[in-house]
Amino acid sequence: MTETVIQTVQIDNFVAVTLGFAVFLLGYHLNKRLRILAKFNIPEPVTGGLLAALATWGVFRAFAVEIEFSLAARDYLLVVFFAAIGLNARLSDLVAGGRPLLLLLGLTLGTIIAQNIIGVIGAVSFGLPAQAGVLFGSASLIGGHGTAIAWSPAVQSATGLEGAGELGVAVATLGLVMAALVGGPVAKFLIDRNNLTSADPDGQLSVGIAEDSAEPVTQITHTSIMRIMLVLNVSIALGALLHGGFSAIGLKLPLFVPCLIMGIVVGNLLSLLFPGQALVSRTPALALISDFALGTFLAMSLMSLQLWTLAAMGMAIFVILGVQVLVTVALVIFGLFVIMGRDYLSAVLAAGFAGFALGATPTAIANMTAVTKHYGPAPIAFVVLPLVSAFFVDLANAVVIQTIVNF
Repeated sequence: MTETVIQTVQIDNFVAVTLGFAVFLLGYHLNKRLRILAKFNIPEPVTGGLLAALATWGVFRAFAVEIEFSLAARDYLLVVFFAAIGLNARLSDLVAGGRPLLLLLGLTLGTIIAQNIIGVIGAVSFGLPAQAGVLFGSASLIGGHGTAIAWSPAVQSATGLEGAGELGVAVATLGLVMAALVGGPVAKFLIDRNNLTSADPDGQLSVGIAEDSAEPVTQITHTSIMRIMLVLNVSIALGALLHGGFSAIGLKLPLFVPCLIMGIVVGNLLSLLFPGQALVSRTPALALISDFALGTFLAMSLMSLQLWTLAAMGMAIFVILGVQVLVTVALVIFGLFVIMGRDYLSAVLAAGFAGFALGATPTAIANMTAVTKHYGPAPIAFVVLPLVSAFFVDLANAVVIQTIVNF
């Protein structure tokens, strides 16, 4: 019996970005036609991206061809997006977000511990080493692909488990898919059940333009777009310098974190220098660019998922992930929403936290964006959640994972 030879087709950067645009628009038009998708706040790039991922899976199954996308432009768009989030953050938001920030920190630590308890129990139940539980838990879920790849060699070294890297990536992939699908419906359930409304329903969204809103479009001009792009690039340049400084002292952070910080600094400096003038922060042009960067990033991320890697992992991954999803949904509905105050901000953060706990920060922001486009702004949510996911998670996750792997 001859072994099937897998061929790999590399899609270059330009074509990958072009396909990202097409995939986003596909999701947009499907959400318009299938109202149930928009009703449950499924982000447009998620709809299109998952369909594209299924198409590449079909190509793999039918022709034994593995499609790989160059994602350099996608990573730049992530940096642009987080710099834009920083530009939107006012000092008053940071002060007002103090209590929600502390509560989210505690909930995040509790989620990390809970995910690893479930992962360890699940791994042992399926005859795998207990240490492999971190790959079914926070290393792959709240940590994402990067953390799973970083920790899988340690798991393999400690246990001799073959394919630890593939397992971690597969769990992270399925987690990302579930994160994109559950956040919006959770928020809809909470908002409709409790008759919640935005504190400023007519305010400017942090990301994107409200549904059926024509007025903000008239405020977007070629000069406003150029001004935003100039300030964004300055913020990113300063963020890159700050990133180099962090690296020099041994502090390893993703590039988007210092760019987020410098976005906050630049945005607030502009507000101080030009009081009363909406030059950058909370402008429709910045919201539009943020939506473009996030949407394209997420479309490219999801269309590049190699779903065929999930099939090779057997039943364990689906059973344990099913439990993780149920626990996460219960946590955000009966834990986060209640602790945060049962208000509209809590519901938006519930959508974001579900996306963050199972997937990644961009997925969380996409979930919150879909909700706020439908129901109204919640600017504090877009400040506190990225701060938690950017600064706190990697440190707390590393401590918990290291403890389990060394046990």
